[in-house]
Amino acid sequence: MALTLTTAKSVPAGAKITAVGVYHEALPDYVDADLMAAKGFTGAAGQYQTVAGPDGLVAMVGMGKADELTIDGVREAGAKVVRSGNKHSHIAATIVDDLPEGVDQVEAAQAFAEGAVMGAYSYTAQKSKPEKDTLGKVTVVTAASKVAKAVTLGAAVAEGVSLARDLVNEPGGSLTPPKFATKVQRMARSVGLKVKVMDKAAIEKAKLGGLLGVNQGSTHPARFVELTYEPEVKAKGTIAFVGKGITFDAGGLSIKTGTGMMTMKCDMGGAAAVVGAMSVLPVSKPPVRVRAYLPMTDNMLGGDAIRPGDVVTLRNGKTMEILNTDAEGRIVLADALSLASEAKPDAIVDLATLTGACMVALGPKIAGRMGNNDDWITQVGNAAENSGERTWHLPLPADYRKMVESSVADIKNIGGPYGGSLTAGLILEEFVGEGIPWVHLDIAGPAFSDSSDKLHPKGGTGFGVRTLVRLAQDFKKVSS
Repeated sequence: MALTLTTAKSVPAGAKITAVGVYHEALPDYVDADLMAAKGFTGAAGQYQTVAGPDGLVAMVGMGKADELTIDGVREAGAKVVRSGNKHSHIAATIVDDLPEGVDQVEAAQAFAEGAVMGAYSYTAQKSKPEKDTLGKVTVVTAASKVAKAVTLGAAVAEGVSLARDLVNEPGGSLTPPKFATKVQRMARSVGLKVKVMDKAAIEKAKLGGLLGVNQGSTHPARFVELTYEPEVKAKGTIAFVGKGITFDAGGLSIKTGTGMMTMKCDMGGAAAVVGAMSVLPVSKPPVRVRAYLPMTDNMLGGDAIRPGDVVTLRNGKTMEILNTDAEGRIVLADALSLASEAKPDAIVDLATLTGACMVALGPKIAGRMGNNDDWITQVGNAAENSGERTWHLPLPADYRKMVESSVADIKNIGGPYGGSLTAGLILEEFVGEGIPWVHLDIAGPAFSDSSDKLHPKGGTGFGVRTLVRLAQDFKKVSS
């Protein structure tokens, strides 16, 4: 059952329970303070307690100290309401109608809706007897007229996150490149995006040597998908979104360990995030053109798999020596970045589950952010921060370029044991057109979670969708 979000000026008669925000040590008058103290409920962030209210059942949601509430806190409250109240069919929530001074109500309403839909998510496609959802509707209660649009947008963004999660969670054996491309094509047509799918013959004609090289060891043919969103108004610019779409990464001949392969269905998390974000744009309606570039293949060990020592020629004519076939993401992204650059966008951002080194540096919940233009790096960072997704700016030191020099080709696909995230970024930079502002987001950590947290269940997180939607909304051209 899909969760429906609506707005109303008062609590609807059909609501089974009303969720109210309770701030630290500021209990409602109708609550027995001694009883709440005995239960340990103080209004601290993340707490949840059901009580009898003057007009029916009330769910008190802890919001923490009023002067410390953030938009992220409101988003997490939305998820808490849905997860803790999921045995009720209809929840009314007054949380965004009673916010502390200084908290923007429209931003909070969008965040609450995002949290509610994200909190309701579960992946059950592979279960023989999935549990049926009881909760089907959440009504955001507020008298503010601008809130309805914010709730609609927040729900749409979260549905984009859910789409990305579904794609990441689907096993690599069923989400093959052709099937991935078909799913994206269906989505695009359903929401009104332009779509182009390149089969193997078209990929060969386009001279995408990196994608073809990684695909050599696979039973399933590669695909390359392009999506375009055209604004209803005159476009204020063009952004290119590029997403790594490795549907399963066994490492190729540089095979991964068994443990290392267990979650490698998530190696298309960058492409999934781009697809999820593109699905939202017809609702968010940013005044910019957005083009997406998605190379799709798995990385397997078939009889003609690419070998260490082989050299491939990429779309832009540069050659790359392959020394580790498990560093395949940068090989396919090289082609995608080249194609994106040929269209001369005003800026490019790529997302990829690229390096374990980034997880070593930043842990499992923060993405690495690096690029060739300080203003664009800052703009992408602001979009991430404003959407509640954490990134950290990493450098691309020019003197590290010598670490990826090859004696037999223009460049090699690895840079040695140290600074793996940075050398990978430097490799990608080689395929960005001159003068085009570009940012690379290494989402190897936050794209997949080994356990559930306040917003994400175990599995695919959909990280990057919210950042990309916000980036398109707030886009400003930067000087090269």
